[in-house]
Amino acid sequence: MKVLLIGSGGREHALAWKIDQSEQVSELHCAPGNAGIAEVAACVPIKADDIISLLGLIEREAYDFVVVGPEQPLALGLVDALQERGVRVFGPTEAAAQLESSKSFTKDFCTRYNIPTAAYGVFTELTEAKAYLKTMSAPYVLKADGLAAGKGVVIPETLSEAESELEEFFSGKFGDASTKVVIEEFMTGQEVSFFAISDGKTAMPLIGAQDHKRAFDGDNGPNTGGMGAYSPTPVFTQKAMETVMNDIILPTVFGMHKDSNPFVGVLFAGLMMTPDGPKLIEYNARFGDPECQVIMRLLQSDLMDILLHAEAGTLAACPAPAWFSEPTVNIVMAAKGYPGSYDKGTVIKGVETANAMDGVTVFHAGTSRGDDGTLLSAGGRVLNITSQAKTLEAAVAQGYKAVDEAIDWPDGFVRRDIAHHALKKT
Repeated sequence: MKVLLIGSGGREHALAWKIDQSEQVSELHCAPGNAGIAEVAACVPIKADDIISLLGLIEREAYDFVVVGPEQPLALGLVDALQERGVRVFGPTEAAAQLESSKSFTKDFCTRYNIPTAAYGVFTELTEAKAYLKTMSAPYVLKADGLAAGKGVVIPETLSEAESELEEFFSGKFGDASTKVVIEEFMTGQEVSFFAISDGKTAMPLIGAQDHKRAFDGDNGPNTGGMGAYSPTPVFTQKAMETVMNDIILPTVFGMHKDSNPFVGVLFAGLMMTPDGPKLIEYNARFGDPECQVIMRLLQSDLMDILLHAEAGTLAACPAPAWFSEPTVNIVMAAKGYPGSYDKGTVIKGVETANAMDGVTVFHAGTSRGDDGTLLSAGGRVLNITSQAKTLEAAVAQGYKAVDEAIDWPDGFVRRDIAHHALKKT
């Protein structure tokens, strides 16, 4: 089977690494890919949001199956275009992908189908939004309605800060994504990421993981696309997973099908584990990054088998996935300055040394190769050091050992407290 994977981040490297292991795959290409993906797939220099060029590539190469990694091509309708052309593709249609591309769509959907989530209001006018703020208590949760690369959420601590942030939102802080703003109540508890695969009629649970969104230790600093993840996480028990499947995931699959927008793809539920039980913070319509890197390390089954069943609508006939039991951690190495301005083209050494360490696999995100083959930084989040061991403590220690003793990149930084919620309890 000739497969095309679309995307260029750490998530896509992990997916490519796993897809390449499938006996069903004879040839793997990736558009546009990165320096790490190029080690397991033939990379084609077409950006993930260049729909016209991607369609041309897919027609020329006659791929048997397409896997869409990031959210942008989903929101732009790539899956719809491929389905119209008879190409087998894993991912939701543009309408179904609204679960991620429009937070107001998802909040209204949750209301219709009694899915537990935070109280909210949706606004397109600054005056009305400020008035709604005054009916709530601090801290305040402000969200850009559209896609903002994981950075469109701000949690001001005071009313004056919230009003100032609203002014920035409506002035274009996140471009078109913040022309509509969702204001939510602040929920207390630990955040967890949970993933399930849907074929439009039912859903297969995968596993939960815990992300670290803030840039700096102690969950301080600005929101990022994610600075690390680990699984399993003690707060997300088997009982909690069953509750989430019954109260959140399956009602979503049912509701989307009833609304004539069947969801085929990854349902990534961002959850708050509140004193009243799990509540949905938001949905993403694809694997999370950096959580995907952890999940692919833990997945023992053939990923392609699951994706093919989901696309065919036969997920109920697919065996439940098998998982490795060892705890796994992912430590993101980002360019200094991220998520603000940062330099590109800085030299990175030692990745091969890290990969040779016991239990360590490095997934590339923002990387490229110089003319002489030198590994260079090419983005904000650059490397993902994943580590798997018999205990979470050992996995964390080995991951940071790889960062400190193997990777040679003076222009990068990491958070030093990945998995701190779980380690505090052990």
